[in-house]
Amino acid sequence: MSDKTQTFYDFNATSIIGENISISKYKGKVVLIVNVASKCGFTPQYEGLQKLYEDHKDNNFTILAFPCNQFKEQEPADHKEIQNFCKTNYNISFPLFEKIDVNGENTHPLYEFLKSEVTGLMWSESIKWNFTKFLVNKNGKVIERYGSTTKPKDIEEDILKLLKEK
Repeated sequence: MSDKTQTFYDFNATSIIGENISISKYKGKVVLIVNVASKCGFTPQYEGLQKLYEDHKDNNFTILAFPCNQFKEQEPADHKEIQNFCKTNYNISFPLFEKIDVNGENTHPLYEFLKSEVTGLMWSESIKWNFTKFLVNKNGKVIERYGSTTKPKDIEEDILKLLKEK
């Protein structure tokens, strides 16, 4: 369970190349957080995520991608292989982080926080599958949670609304 006094910006995560990154680095940006996998039926969403990122990165928007191997072991690769897969197949340029757990006793603290802020289907906190997405506004408030079947282009309108906010 997350500490209710914490904010989105209080967390750290390790980048895919091993750097400790403070989430506070993204203050003032609209952020889309996604748990990803390279052997999933939803993996082609990387293409739509990259397009969203390219279209809006210069307008205070970013995507944070967290590989996860908890769903039918669809992300078995190591960090170097994941990075290579994303670059080679989808030319991913948004931030990739190290592989994490999004459910269970080893859930990454950032995901504990996200899940407690906006629950999923039937008020469940658990992540159901790869490519679940959380949208965070410029002030660090978790605004929306989208299931795996929600395509990146279908989130664009919500992103644009948040980008217009002061």
